[in-house]
Amino acid sequence: MSRQARPESNMPDVAAGAQAQVAGKLDWVGMNRIEMPIRIEDDRGRVSEAVARVSAFVDLDQPEARGIHMSRLYLHLDRTLAEHSITPFTLRRLLTQFLESHDGLSGKALVRLDFQYMVRRQALVSDNSGWKQYPFSLIAGLHEGEFCMEMAFQVLYSSTCPCSAALARQLIQEKFREDFAGESNVDPETVAEWLGSEKGIMATPHSQRSAADIRLQLGAGFERFPFVELIDRVEGCLKTPVQAAVKREDEQAFARLNGANLMFCEDAGRRLKQALAEDERIEDFWARCQHFESLHPHNAVAIVTKGVENGYQPIDGHPTGWRA
Repeated sequence: MSRQARPESNMPDVAAGAQAQVAGKLDWVGMNRIEMPIRIEDDRGRVSEAVARVSAFVDLDQPEARGIHMSRLYLHLDRTLAEHSITPFTLRRLLTQFLESHDGLSGKALVRLDFQYMVRRQALVSDNSGWKQYPFSLIAGLHEGEFCMEMAFQVLYSSTCPCSAALARQLIQEKFREDFAGESNVDPETVAEWLGSEKGIMATPHSQRSAADIRLQLGAGFERFPFVELIDRVEGCLKTPVQAAVKREDEQAFARLNGANLMFCEDAGRRLKQALAEDERIEDFWARCQHFESLHPHNAVAIVTKGVENGYQPIDGHPTGWRA
């Protein structure tokens, strides 16, 4: 026997029909951690798929209203994300639908998508390549016709401590003087053999996996999100991104890159600030470089911002205003 849905007009709607027990406006009401498949179109025209955790919110501008229509938010999400790739236009259209379905209740809307973006990256030297995933968040808001678009992502890289490198070199020098004391002429081949031995390189600097966490306010005028361009810009300025496919020749090239790019977190932060400031599409930015130290159990951290008035705040990484 088939089940028949009860007509919606005959069902009670407590949220719409009852007054709030305690009157008052609410900044945001909605849902988070909604699991949905999405299609992502990047700046190169490539369309990929991912599973996103979505947050959808509107404000409750009527103090006497009991609640919003959460099912409407979900259904708009479901239809829009099933039919369209994620672009700035898609998100603005979605937010407009949120507000139209809450006419008289809400004046601003917010949507956030958190997902892993996969990119195939070439090895440093060998002919191999492999997949790397980058956590991304897209946050879009609409208020009184003003559309705001924010992007957040993380890039992993390697950092070798300059101080540790200098201390290691000092120990190697001392060991060299000890092993070759009293010898006025040392054969270059003997020195080369000594340098290639564990006895010669008896100290190494400490390196650690590190993370650059970035938040951007993007300007208008682009049709697709510049995922790959931004990843390339960050990895290009830091010089030592972690690798996917690695053969011995790639590992050696990675060691060379680390040796040529010794950096404290302060160095990484300054590199990142310069690279982001040069991109005219970025209206404001906040970036945090964390070096997960192998020497001690706490991290070394540097935070930079563009310095825009009423923009990102250095400590919490949030912009001021209604979008916070």
